[in-house]
Amino acid sequence: MAITLTHLTELARHGFDDIIDVRAPLEFAEDHLPGAISLPVLDDEERARVGTIYKQVNPFTARKLGAALVARNAARHLLGSLADKPGGWRPLVYCWRGGQRSGSFATILSQIGWRVETLAGGYKAWRGLVVRALYEAPFPAPLVVLDGNTGTAKTEILNLLPARGVQVIDLEGLANHRGSLFGAVGPQPAQRGFEGRLAMAIAALDPTRPVVVEAESAKVGNLRLPPNLWKAMLAAPRITLSAPLAARAAYLTRAYGDLTGDIPRLTALIDQLRPLHSADRIAEWQALSASGGFTALAEGLMAQHYDPRYGRHRARMAEPLARIEAGGLTPADLPTLADRLAAAVQALR
Repeated sequence: MAITLTHLTELARHGFDDIIDVRAPLEFAEDHLPGAISLPVLDDEERARVGTIYKQVNPFTARKLGAALVARNAARHLLGSLADKPGGWRPLVYCWRGGQRSGSFATILSQIGWRVETLAGGYKAWRGLVVRALYEAPFPAPLVVLDGNTGTAKTEILNLLPARGVQVIDLEGLANHRGSLFGAVGPQPAQRGFEGRLAMAIAALDPTRPVVVEAESAKVGNLRLPPNLWKAMLAAPRITLSAPLAARAAYLTRAYGDLTGDIPRLTALIDQLRPLHSADRIAEWQALSASGGFTALAEGLMAQHYDPRYGRHRARMAEPLARIEAGGLTPADLPTLADRLAAAVQALR
């Protein structure tokens, strides 16, 4: 039996024990349904081989080979990942379009006695819901942008807000990137994977309450924000967080321990600023990096690079709705700042 989804939140309400993606590993890596596990019935090479035979020989020969490969891979999954599933197990199985790959695997599982269902339209139908939510529908809740210069602990404070009853979307968390040249923290998801995560976060919002996002450019690392969200952020009221340069530099030195512990990487990133600054300034920053002068380096980067650029950008924007001045940004300071920010957001209701 195939289920049809009309909204992103419906998937959780069906209560499946597992969601099984039977597409090839590269398809799964690009994007998949939330919580899905990968049990491919054709691997990447097998999928390419069957597709080539389908086009260059004939569909019958391709389907015959495909059936043999699916049966072999299904047997491997039954003896491996699925060996301990009880009789009442209820999975959802999907492939690209809800066709032969998911249908074949679902048939095998149902013959065993499991209450298996498939997704009508497969991943393509799910992706259609994501596209509709991000590219066609307006942003569903009142948006508030948390602004502030580099080093004001915006992301960390943002993530303290849910415990204070404030809705947030952590764009940098979804994108696995801190949003600047120095912001990489590991591999980013594919654009489709990021959009799937973002669409689910938006679908979970209460449309009657404000939601706070951190000020970003149109891209977070290599990932693009959907135009509807970006336009809503540009038009949204802003709350600005500010702190003394010394406090910000001390915070960045703590927060970017991954970079201060990898001097070759930090030096290479500084070198990418060469087109924007004099050779003497780049040499000064690289010397600070090499000598462990990370707080002074952070001060220099903010005072001479980030603050002037963000200042020019903000000069073209309306005045913020509220300003929160932070005397310090130590771990002990952040909860109080989150309290003040939550109060400012809730005053908008």
